[in-house]
Amino acid sequence: MADRVYLYDTTLRDGAQTQGVDFGVADKRAIAEALDRLGVDYVEGGWPGANPTDDAFFADAPRFRQSRFAAFGMTRRSGRSAANDPGLSAVLAAGSPVVTLFGKTWDFHARQALGIELPEGVAMVGESVAEVVRRGREAIFDAEHFFDGWKANPGFARDCLKAALAGGARWIVLCDTNGGTMPHEIERIVGEVMKFVPGDRLGIHCHNDTENAVANSLAAVRAGARHVQGTLNGLGERCGNANLTAIIPNLVLKLGFATGIAPDQLAQLTHVSRLLDDRLNRAPARNAAYVGESAFAHKGGVHVSAVEKDPRTYEHVAPESVGNRRNIVVSDQAGRSNILARFREIGLEIAPDDPRLMRLIDDVKGREHDGFAYDGAEASFELLARRALGRIPEYFTLVSFRVITERRFNARGELVTMSEATVKLDAKGQRFMTVGEGNGPVNALDGALRAALVPMYPALGEMRLVDYKVRILTPEDGTKAVTRVMIESADGPLHGPGARHWSTVGVSANVIDASYNALHDAITWKLFHAAG
Repeated sequence: MADRVYLYDTTLRDGAQTQGVDFGVADKRAIAEALDRLGVDYVEGGWPGANPTDDAFFADAPRFRQSRFAAFGMTRRSGRSAANDPGLSAVLAAGSPVVTLFGKTWDFHARQALGIELPEGVAMVGESVAEVVRRGREAIFDAEHFFDGWKANPGFARDCLKAALAGGARWIVLCDTNGGTMPHEIERIVGEVMKFVPGDRLGIHCHNDTENAVANSLAAVRAGARHVQGTLNGLGERCGNANLTAIIPNLVLKLGFATGIAPDQLAQLTHVSRLLDDRLNRAPARNAAYVGESAFAHKGGVHVSAVEKDPRTYEHVAPESVGNRRNIVVSDQAGRSNILARFREIGLEIAPDDPRLMRLIDDVKGREHDGFAYDGAEASFELLARRALGRIPEYFTLVSFRVITERRFNARGELVTMSEATVKLDAKGQRFMTVGEGNGPVNALDGALRAALVPMYPALGEMRLVDYKVRILTPEDGTKAVTRVMIESADGPLHGPGARHWSTVGVSANVIDASYNALHDAITWKLFHAAG
């Protein structure tokens, strides 16, 4: 039977320390519930008493089916008893079944930051942990700056861990708080700690300041630790924390360890990773291991041929095992194998010797020379391919559009910028002229198009734009530069397996024209697939 490793997620606290990240209560609840469905053993909700958001979250804690809910705090202050320390009392009052306390295990911090003698530091750890246990909670001790402390004064660091163990801590977690320890050091020091702390009581918590947090976490497990802390997508202050979306499949699929995550739950990993990015309103990292859009993307023709014969050639695990998918991208490096594989993905059948195939390859290469990028705009490629085969209806024809942007002070003296778009188009034998307003020209243009099209095509009512990117292709031309616009659209529920995302591209010397081209493809793709 495989050894069991316990997973502890700190996204809702460590992740909240990421620059630009600010979780609301609704965000915390959605992420916590997704982690529970994934099967993570522990979900740390935050630090009760530290801020109003965490207080509100713990006041109405999520009901978990599998995960255990943890509150985070610090050991008692010097000069106070554990039973009468206000900070510790606030953490215990939150009522979570698990309480995680951090304490100084580096003699430098104990003396300089806390201004205490080392025996007092040891007592603060042991008495605080014992109070948590006395109150009927599972206690976890996070040994802050442990690896620096072990190198500087192993006697003090060892005494702190022994005090936590004697106090009844379920887990003793060794923290590489500044992220500066190397994997070989982690493995050696964890091995030394296991001489007095058993592996089934020992954990690891790593930061990513040397890009080694995942490797360090796995090194600790190899050395015997059986509890791993980290965050979704590696969120965290500075360079981030150990990335659980990489650690989890590495533990399960590569090293053969058992976790609380069943195979069908592991297949939710990509969804959970992207749900977090959705809540943060940011684009997922395309090159993220296991869960990125490009993690199983194949671009070179020779690679595609090999993958078609045996996916193991260039795929180290099956994409479906982590809820991802194979993506055959098309670009100016594409050959016949890429195009044929992409055709199969979108349900098109064409003979390898069909002359239209080579014409399409030449068309793709010419368009990419002009600035189009089909490896990131799969929906636009599908439409290009279907048009080459004559299989896409013309749902509407643009006659003209006009966009006006106004910058002015409103009646309250506030400076506002509004855009207005007027669209003329033909659809289903009728001529329409509609107007839309928005906070920008693309938003206004989208609104005007919808005003004309939604009454005829109700399926467009559930379509939304979720990302918009502009890239300058000819910066030497200054404000006359050619621009590429990439639009990501979605439909279905905001989160969950029912949501579909598709990307389209437009290129023009006029950014509004490029935006219209990408928007036209996005609407056409939606209407084609809505028609079945």
